[in-house]
Amino acid sequence: MTERESAAAFGEGAPIANLERIDWSAPWLAPYEERGTRWHRDAQADPAHFVRMLARQASEAGHKTGGGKPLSFVEQAELPATVAYEAYIAQTGRVPTRRNLHDFFNALIWFAYPRVKATLNARQARAIERDGVAGARGAERDFLTLFDENAVLFVCADPGLGEHLAGFEWRRLFVDAREAWGSRCEVRVFGHALLEKLLVPYKACTGHAWIVAAPPEYFGWPRERQTLWLDRSVAASLAEGPLDPCRYCPLPVLGVPGFWPANTDPHFYDDPHVFRAGRRARGADARATSPAVVNSAPAK
Repeated sequence: MTERESAAAFGEGAPIANLERIDWSAPWLAPYEERGTRWHRDAQADPAHFVRMLARQASEAGHKTGGGKPLSFVEQAELPATVAYEAYIAQTGRVPTRRNLHDFFNALIWFAYPRVKATLNARQARAIERDGVAGARGAERDFLTLFDENAVLFVCADPGLGEHLAGFEWRRLFVDAREAWGSRCEVRVFGHALLEKLLVPYKACTGHAWIVAAPPEYFGWPRERQTLWLDRSVAASLAEGPLDPCRYCPLPVLGVPGFWPANTDPHFYDDPHVFRAGRRARGADARATSPAVVNSAPAK
């Protein structure tokens, strides 16, 4: 059975597989907890109407896809076999949704960061229209796919912290600058595949970090205002220009202070298989070209 046939067979009315595995107390899920726990309850109480519930809430929120269509959600079986997933979303506004945790998290990200998701979708659709889907995806689509599936937003008000990340200076970032976390920098897990991986956390779990330069007052805003600012700013940073996967910085997620109890011990970061030395020359290049959003305008 192909992936498409398998997805179609897992059709309307079926429960979301393994929903009970989500631990909403996990710190990386904090930005999504309120909506996620509501959806969790709704999906358990009425699995047959879960995707229609997503569609109704998307309509109420007024979100758009990359093609400017009103955002909606449909069962996976509605995706035509001859149409690429991202192109279908841009053309119709409908997000084909399987009843699994991967697509559950994907929907959460659409609601949390609708502008970023719409921007990724628009660029994917343009690339597909230009290049088709046969053969290799190319650097642009590789970048967009990595962002969608595995990105973390490294938000910082101190450029030196971004330099530590780009330079693989793990002890400086996670140990020496530990007091900066929550006041001058933070990590938001964006990639929905990464959120799925973190259901069973392991030390080497690594995200593709996109550095976001925030104004100092960002860290005093309520979380909702921070998320709105991030959605607008990151979407703007992705909207135009070349997107090179080499500009990502690897970030072992469980190294983030507050994300994992064991990392309170400085020796946690001595593991060279996880916190690698990296190529210092490449780190210097990343510091020179690292993608930073410079936008001090408050979110409205």
